[in-house]
Order: sequence, then C-alpha cells, then structure tokens
Amino acid sequence: MNRVGFLLKVKKEYLKEYKAHHEAVWEDMKSALHRQGWYNYSIFMKDDGFIFGYFETTGTFAEALSRMERERINSEWQELMAPFFEIPGGSMPDTMMIELEEVFHLE
Repeated sequence: MNRVGFLLKVKKEYLKEYKAHHEAVWEDMKSALHRQGWYNYSIFMKDDGFIFGYFETTGTFAEALSRMERERINSEWQELMAPFFEIPGGSMPDTMMIELEEVFHLE
C-alpha cells in the first residue's frame, strides 16, 4: 500500500461551507473512492484554508486520480467543490492537488 499526501488551499470565505460539505460527503462519492482504491482518506485543514490530504492506495497518486476520473459522481463533486479553492478558473480541484514526497514513516 502506498501512502499519498497532497496540498490544496480553500478560499477563506468558504471555510465553513467547505467543512459542512465534508461533514456530509455523498454516499455515492464515498463508495466511488473505495471502489477506486482510496483507503484511510483524511483531510486536515489549517484555519487559513491550507489543506493536507492523506490516503493510501495500491498504485500511485496519478493512478488513483485517473481511476476516479472514470466515476461520474467524481465529476459532479469536483464541479461543486471547484469554487471553494484557490485554483485557476476552469480547473478542477483534483487536477490541482500538489503531491508531497514522503520522506519519513514510522510504523
């Protein structure tokens, strides 16, 4: 299993709404993530909107993203979430995630 970490930034004016959406993630979206090999997925956020995401997958980060592209529900979720992020207009959040290199792990 590979561990993946990534960064994104939520616009300050959307912090509460972003959190509210993630307190009620669509069941179809959660099922799609599991189906496409996203395990132990967590999102952590600083009060300024910086997000650190973590998940485990059998493949690479790029492969995990590619598998999610097959899911119609993912497109709907990405379109819903796009306005919340500090990303170029017309971009989807999952294409703007900055992958982090793992430099240490303790079991």
